[in-house]
Amino acid sequence: MSAAPNYEQAGDLKIGQVGIANLRIRRFDVPRLGDEMRERVQRAPALFRRAAVIVDFGGLTTLPSVDDARALLAALREAGVIPVALAYGTSENDKLAEALDLPTLAKFRAQYERTGGDAAPAPAPVAAAAPESRAAATPAPAAAAIAADPGLVLTAPVRSGQQVYAEQRDLTVVGTVGAGAEVMADGSVHIYGSLRGRALAGAQGNTQARIFCQEFHAELVAVAGHYIVADEAPAHLIGKPVQVWLDHETLRIAALD
Repeated sequence: MSAAPNYEQAGDLKIGQVGIANLRIRRFDVPRLGDEMRERVQRAPALFRRAAVIVDFGGLTTLPSVDDARALLAALREAGVIPVALAYGTSENDKLAEALDLPTLAKFRAQYERTGGDAAPAPAPVAAAAPESRAAATPAPAAAAIAADPGLVLTAPVRSGQQVYAEQRDLTVVGTVGAGAEVMADGSVHIYGSLRGRALAGAQGNTQARIFCQEFHAELVAVAGHYIVADEAPAHLIGKPVQVWLDHETLRIAALD
């Protein structure tokens, strides 16, 4: 008697959101790019050593040759990160990725790079009604739904190794964000406990987003791609309630009054 066939799969494949840094190449200078990445890894090894990186040639007027691109990938690996893909681009970019035996991936979140003006434009703010007209106006159902959306609210702690992403909304964490954990939102991030991991607000480029936390011990905080790591944070704010925001391309951290 033959054994019954086993239809159970050996591997369970799921497509999900993952944290991958995006390196947008502004000037194709392999030695300098390697040195810059090596400095990042040395300054924040817990964050960047062996980090997965998407290489984005969209900031260049012409693509590098296959040999030059291979030299860049080798320099990045030597610096301590792992190039895993090229960013989506033109058909020529796809051919380059194929020649390098790499996939092409879309940028997903605010990069760990200080990107300047390359971030996606912030969503247009919803205008508030004037006080005298607020009572008389009857909001449309869609507008009422947006206004009433509390965002993503987490009542459990975010533990080491966990990643949470609030797409097109704010994120509120009632508890703590542990070391090695990562929380991010397209809007603002509110943490009512201790922040010991990483927090990223304005993940799709919203420069008006902010980060608020009751106890600041962050490994990294970022708004719209602009970031600071732990050793750059003001020492007098460690352990204090703070807010983080972007002020004309400069990330600011201040105590909450």
